[in-house]
Amino acid sequence: MRVVELTAYHLRIPLRKTIRHASHTRTDNDTLVVRCKLDDGTVGWGEGLPREYVTGETIDSTFETLKATNLWTQLGSPFASLEEAVGIVDRFAVASVGSNGRDCFGNAARCAVELAFLDAAGRACDKPLSAVTNLIGESVGIRKSQDRVRYSGAITSMGRIREWIRAWKLRLNQFHQTKVKVGVEGVNDTASLASIRRVLGKDVDIRIDANEAWTCENLEQHLAPLMPFNITSLEQPVPHEDVDGLAAVRARISTPIMLDESLCSLSDAQRAIERGTCDLFNIRLSKCGGFLPSLHIAALAHRAGLGYQLGCQVGETGILSAAGRHFASSVDGIRYLEGSFDRYLVKEPLTIEDLTFGYRGFAPALAGPGLGVTIDEAAIARTTARQEVWTLD
Repeated sequence: MRVVELTAYHLRIPLRKTIRHASHTRTDNDTLVVRCKLDDGTVGWGEGLPREYVTGETIDSTFETLKATNLWTQLGSPFASLEEAVGIVDRFAVASVGSNGRDCFGNAARCAVELAFLDAAGRACDKPLSAVTNLIGESVGIRKSQDRVRYSGAITSMGRIREWIRAWKLRLNQFHQTKVKVGVEGVNDTASLASIRRVLGKDVDIRIDANEAWTCENLEQHLAPLMPFNITSLEQPVPHEDVDGLAAVRARISTPIMLDESLCSLSDAQRAIERGTCDLFNIRLSKCGGFLPSLHIAALAHRAGLGYQLGCQVGETGILSAAGRHFASSVDGIRYLEGSFDRYLVKEPLTIEDLTFGYRGFAPALAGPGLGVTIDEAAIARTTARQEVWTLD
């Protein structure tokens, strides 16, 4: 088997509600979806969400990246097993067509291609994407097979009454964890956390995400009034440019620090470990370059004694939701799990199956080959803004 065709789609995916945090306000997504076709007719799908304020990418740059990448040389080799396919795509690197001063530029494009390749290979070999975890040698310490996973909730900045209603929904559905966005201008974080904690009760795990809103100089000032609410972690409190200063701050506070915008590649992870800037990594498939790079980062965190969560990009469709489900059901030690908001957030989930988490945040593992889902090609057609095809022959 070998790849014979790749098709890239720019999809405009509308959201069911406005999502607001300190870095951005979003009502829709410019999504990159890639279709991979093998010579036996098998088709696989992948997705990446470019975020200019995270990896520096835009939807336009993802197309430029793919045009500049020698796809045939890297992905055109034949393979006879999923293990051989993993060996091919694990070495895959996209061309560098832009720069944000970091090596994560192009990660969304790489993720979309990698997932499409692995989906096709998994379908052709009758193996689920989760089987890939056991084929990476360094993952031996984090392998775990489970038949269901449990997602955490999220409360974005949405006004006091709507926050209160959202908190009650999480309580009534018995979520065990939730993330609360803080640092949005004009919002009283202390009052919000007080209200949310009263509704959720003392046993629900609450963590906060500042989305780069603070500085190393004022972080402790902002955090101090939130400490009575038993916060279990603080995500990306300062801009990436100031992240090294977190090493000193970390020594003075008891709340574990998680990196997100500053954790987009294996080199970011290595640098964070060497400089002691965090306690946890927020691994997200799209920003980290795909399933395999995310596995490498999780394995590195485990060896270094750091924790990690599997996060998600706002507005992921069912393609990335399915990939995240496979990751979560095959990787041990995930502190918090985010994603599968499909029915609640996106108007075009792109999969026939509903991947939205259920009561208490539980969701079943996906057992089918590849991503284990059926792509709604009519939804692809409805949301396509442009597309390009590369024939690999």
